Amino acid sequence: MSQLPVEYSLSRRGSAADPLSRGADGVLRYGNLTPALTELLDLRVHAFGRREAVVEVGGPRLTYRELWHSAARVAGGLQEHGIGFGDRVAIRLPCGVRWVRAFLGALLSGAVPVLVDDDLPDAVADRVIRDSRADFVLGRTGSSGRGAQAELPDGAAFIDDGAALGDLAVLCYTGTAAKSTGPKGVELTNENLLSAIRSMVAALELPTDGLRNLVLLPLAHASGCVDQLLSTFAVGGTAVLAPDPATVPQTLVAERIDMVSATPRIFAGLLPELSARRADGLPTSTVVRLSSAGHRSECAAAAMDHAALGSALRAVFPAARQWSVWGATETCGIGLAGELGAGVLGFPFGGTELALSGPGAAAGRGELLCRGPNVTRRYWDDPTTTQARFTGSWFHTGAQVSIDADGLVRAV
Repeated sequence: MSQLPVEYSLSRRGSAADPLSRGADGVLRYGNLTPALTELLDLRVHAFGRREAVVEVGGPRLTYRELWHSAARVAGGLQEHGIGFGDRVAIRLPCGVRWVRAFLGALLSGAVPVLVDDDLPDAVADRVIRDSRADFVLGRTGSSGRGAQAELPDGAAFIDDGAALGDLAVLCYTGTAAKSTGPKGVELTNENLLSAIRSMVAALELPTDGLRNLVLLPLAHASGCVDQLLSTFAVGGTAVLAPDPATVPQTLVAERIDMVSATPRIFAGLLPELSARRADGLPTSTVVRLSSAGHRSECAAAAMDHAALGSALRAVFPAARQWSVWGATETCGIGLAGELGAGVLGFPFGGTELALSGPGAAAGRGELLCRGPNVTRRYWDDPTTTQARFTGSWFHTGAQVSIDADGLVRAV
């Protein structure tokens, strides 16, 4: 990318609780992160050990202490299979408690979880597993990966505590859609994940008094895993997972849900049933937060009236404040946040900074670029794509937008 980007300055900086300072590479960074994601989670286990951490509707429910011990046993089992620091462990499981145990177990073993969407066609999933050079596979697979098995490994509890901020923590994949050029691994470090979590907790004002978040997003995506599951754990909340959308109405009541997280398409699919059930007396006023993950791929693929969706959601959840969070896998699923509206992507938050590229950039119109502590440094084993998608520390999102005088970003 030869053209220099036109930068759009942030109007806000970090608060005293969330200090941001500019590094030598020009990127704003948080100054008080824990050294690794596992250390942050370990602190939460000690603080909230008896609280429920994860609930699978119709399945298991585990406290923080139970989840941590269970994940440590998975880590021990992986160690017995020769898995250790820096090895890749592919996870291809349905959303549920086993997925969370597998993910945390891989982290605690010192390995790098490779997130493989369970809904992918076998051929695409196998391609992701091969590309990642996975050393072990948790869940189902076709022909790829040694050690693929249905049951999770089980061994003596083990926790690797040697990770650092700059270490690769999770490998996510983008470009898995049918019309894409092929899957590309996105390297997310501990700093990327912890920064995204810190930014989400602050932007959505997540409380520490027992949040119960109904997470309907795929956990194999950054928006589900990082922005919702891990952010919920960061405040000692409960992640409620409902693999069957038909159970959502009764789950809202039975699990005392006060936050619902989904994509616009998932919300739109739920609205007819929720509207009918609310008319019949379904209580929904306990839900005070709605988080809609309008990530880059969905915004590009779906033609949807987001303003009408926001109005319909307000009718069903009258007490809920709505957030629309926009991002890409390369940005940990975050970057912009605002209310649902026609063409509105939102304002930058956390340490995200924006720039535009193209002939109209100086006039506030062009391709959106972003940088921040949550943005990946490179693609997995793909220097060509890395060079093509980055100008210095600026990531080229591919989205055509406008930025107004207040910093509001809209799709064009």
